[in-house]
Amino acid sequence: MADGIPGPDSVGPAPAVRPFLVTAGRVADAGSGRALPLETQVVATSEGLEALAGLSFEQHDIVAACRLPQSLAELAARLRLHLNVVRVLAEDLREAGQLAVYVPDAGATRDASVLRRLIDGLRAIPDSRGVPSDTD
Repeated sequence: MADGIPGPDSVGPAPAVRPFLVTAGRVADAGSGRALPLETQVVATSEGLEALAGLSFEQHDIVAACRLPQSLAELAARLRLHLNVVRVLAEDLREAGQLAVYVPDAGATRDASVLRRLIDGLRAIPDSRGVPSDTD
């Protein structure tokens, strides 16, 4: 962790606090009727970065990690937090103006050509030996 920002390889013990305590018992889809999709992109606002010192531990980590845009799924994995906890806290941070949230177009997520390009991109990533995977 450099400068208080959780790094991509910051793997430590899992948090000892139960998820329902972090969210005060709230669930991800209680307010809007629908949870934010896991591919939703989030990025810290200037107000969020200025308010870092006054945020709770989890909120601080989320805003600090979102200096660059990333998905809720990436954020949950990076911070070792439950995805629904990240969803609830991201909503809270958005409402406070500390996080910008960009929900993907629902039509694009169901487009077969987008999924095909994703699969092709994943296959082009070299494995640990540096060889692209070409399994079908």
